[in-house]
Order: sequence, then structure tokens, then C-alpha cells
Amino acid sequence: MNSMEKLSIKTLNNLKHTEGFSVPSTETINLPEKVLQFGTGVLLRGLPDYFIDAANKQGKFNGRVVVVKSTASGDLEAFKQQGGLYTHCIRGLENNNKIEKNIINASISRALSAADEWEDILACAADPNMQIVVSNTTEVGIQLVKDDKIDAAPPASFPGKLLAFLHARYKAFNGNPAKGLVIIPTELIVNNGEKLASIVMELAKLNGVDQAFLDWLSAANHFCSSLVDRIVPGKLAPAESAAFIERYQYTDDLLITSESYSLWAIEASPEIAKTLSFAGADKGVVIAEDITKFRELKLRLLNGSHTFTCGLAHLAGYETVKQAMDSREIEGFISELMFREIAPSIVGHDLSYEEAKEFGEKVLDRFRNPFIEHRWLSITVQYSSKMRMRNLPLLLKHYERTGAVPKAMALGFAAYILFMRCSEKNGVFTGNANGKSYTIQDDHAGWFAEREQLDGKELVKAVLSNAAYWGHDLTQLPGFLNAVTDKFEKLVNGEVSKAIQESCS
Repeated sequence: MNSMEKLSIKTLNNLKHTEGFSVPSTETINLPEKVLQFGTGVLLRGLPDYFIDAANKQGKFNGRVVVVKSTASGDLEAFKQQGGLYTHCIRGLENNNKIEKNIINASISRALSAADEWEDILACAADPNMQIVVSNTTEVGIQLVKDDKIDAAPPASFPGKLLAFLHARYKAFNGNPAKGLVIIPTELIVNNGEKLASIVMELAKLNGVDQAFLDWLSAANHFCSSLVDRIVPGKLAPAESAAFIERYQYTDDLLITSESYSLWAIEASPEIAKTLSFAGADKGVVIAEDITKFRELKLRLLNGSHTFTCGLAHLAGYETVKQAMDSREIEGFISELMFREIAPSIVGHDLSYEEAKEFGEKVLDRFRNPFIEHRWLSITVQYSSKMRMRNLPLLLKHYERTGAVPKAMALGFAAYILFMRCSEKNGVFTGNANGKSYTIQDDHAGWFAEREQLDGKELVKAVLSNAAYWGHDLTQLPGFLNAVTDKFEKLVNGEVSKAIQESCS
């Protein structure tokens, strides 16, 4: 390969014998298109497309992905220049062993713009090889836009685009029930498959389609709820990127990096699972008729512990998760939180403490990953809604189970309140910690800014008693108001270590 040449199909041969690389064969690059994917982001390329590429290389799926860019931002030039190829650098820890892999992913056949190439996208509906639709359009993408017209070019919303595609397929195959598709949304919404199906069906009725199509839409197509779990920050850090280019002598505008851990849990029947043959290529794909257990583990132990800890770690002066995990105090706090408060609160008839503990140990490994720069400030985005959706159920369950104050959760709440204490100027909400200001990105920040003049005790009480937001008056939980107030005052006074030690005793 010539020095600093860009990754493309013609340059692959020069990489085939490079140590530490997984490179696709010519046969893999020429496989038929079986998947339509709404979304070009790093999560889709780092998880579903990763599994499909692995399966293709093992001869287990034998199909490629047509990627659709639904939004106006960004362009597809890099996809076109590189023939859909991109480098996936996997960096992580497993059982304290470092994992470093480089994969040239060839799962993407082409990338199309919904705004400029809608007819080409609809033409894919007539391809008999097409089997699956995957999406990640963010949580905002799965919403009903009642006046969306499916005969627009293109429809405005993602459900509108999906409905138009399914309608085109229905017409192309004269309503053949065998030509329905398996649709797998990956947006972070509980029961995302069911929600998407209901929106598509309602939108179809609003568009006045005939009953025969509605029947085909309902009976021949399968909307599967799914859960994705992998940290995919995107590009390598600048220093590592420069070292990578120097070593391998090529550039890649689509290069992504991810942790080694991966999970794609898909809710599907054994019959539907036959279509999802890529699942056999990697243990990270789990197909089950009920994925509640996997959702609960991720939402509470991974996301929940992140949310309880992010404000505290930031106030303690740590910028990244890895930096905080190098501190015995923060690592001890997270372990206490996960294994003594969260895990016992999620145990049920189909989830044992041992399963929760095993998952929690993997989470700790992921938090320690030296290759991933996961910033605490990024985790605080929409802090309030995350506390309400992820952690409030845990707090209530803990009280239901024990009737006692959960010390670590109380400290997490106190840190949340102090982090959110802010002022507003020109629509920007700003907090201050350790002599440095930070921007708060939270839909509830205005509420805090309106109470900027409250003293600490008043603010804590105002937050916890806000039943309109939490759905509960949290001051009524025995001892919780006093515990949070005590931790809040210690944090304000700079006694972070003391507050953590008391929460772990």
C-alpha cells in the first residue's frame, strides 16, 4: 500500500498479511444485500454491523447492509470513497487481560441519502434477498408524526420512511406473505419493537392505505424489540490515531474504536431466529423470547451505576471513568453501590443475585478499560431524566426490600443535586465545581436555575419533595431527606472522601 493511502477495496490485498488484522475476502465483499439500516452512526457500525461482518467471514449469514442516512447533517462521501469499508479497533479488558484487535469491516455494501436517493432506497424493497431492517435513529426518531405522508420523497419521520419502504415491498411482491421483513430497532426505548410497530400501523391508517396492506403489514412482518450494549466512542484518541497511521500506512475517515464487550439482545421466536443467522457467529448476540432480564441488568447495573456516580466523580475532580476507577474511593463506591444496593434490588424470579453479580463484575472491567476515554460530563447529559428513569425505581425497590436508607444511593442523589445547582445566562446553564465552571445539558436545568438562591437544606428538600417530577415525594422515605442533606453538606464543604467513606461503611 502506498504511504498514507486511504482505505478502499483496491488496497485490501496489502493488508491481508498484516498481523493483528481481520481482513475480508473478495467473496465477502460481493455478497448480496440482505439488510436495510436506518442510521450511519458509530453504535450501529460498532455492534450490529460488527456481528454481520463476523458472520459473513464465517459463512453464516452471507449478506451485506445498505445504510440509509436519514438526517440532513453530515455526508456520505467517506462511505462512497471507501466502498463502505471501515476499520474497527477493539480495545478492552477481559479478566484483566488486554484485548487489542483491528478489523476491516466489509458489511456495508453502499450508503444512500434519504434526501437525495430516495428512489434508490425504495428500489431495495423489490430485492428478493432483502430480509431485515435495523435502525438507530435515537429515541426522538421513534415518534408518530401524524401528518407524515408516505408518498412524499422522502417521508419526514423514520416511521414514515419505514412504512413507505414496506408499502413498496408489498406492491413489488403482490402481498406475498413470505416477503415480509424482520424489523429490529436498537433505539434505547423499552419495548422499542412494539412501540415502532404501533406507530407504523397507526401511520398506515392515517395515510388511508387499503385493508389488504394493513393485514400484510401485521401478519407478514415481525417487529423485534432489542437491546444494544457496547461503548463505541468513535475515533481513536489523537496520539493513538497518529501511531496507528504510522504503523499501518493508511488513513480511514470511517475508523471507529469500541470496547471488547458486546451485547445485542433480540426478542424473537425460534422461527424468526432462523432469519437472524448472524447470531451464530458471536456469543454477544442473544436471541430470546423475553429480553427483560438483559434490559434490567444493563439499565440498572451499567447505566444506573453510571448515573449515580457521574456527578460525584466530577465533583471529586475526575474527568474520565478510567481516572475515577484508578481511585480506590470511587471504585469502592461503585462496588458498594452495585453489589450491596442495586443488585439485591433487581433480583426476581428470573434473575438471580449470582447473575447480577457476574454482570456487575464485567461492568467493573469495562469501567477500568484503559483504552476508552469515557467522560463523566458526557454521562451527565440529561442527568435528571436518567435519575428518574433508571435510578428512582431502584431507590423505591430498596426501601420496599429493606426499609432502610441506601447510603450509596443517598450520596449519589446528593451529588446529583449539587452538580445541578446552576445559574442561567442566555439560555446556557452553568454549574461550578473545584473552581471550574461546566455547562449543564439537562431539560430540567431551568427548574434548578429558578431556585439558585435557595440554601443547601432548602434545595435538597425542594428537589426531593418535587412529586410532580419524581412521581413520589421522596422526603417521605424514612431517613432519606436527612441522609441526602448530610451528604450534600459534606460535598459542599469539600469533604468528598469522608462522604464516600461513610457511604461504604
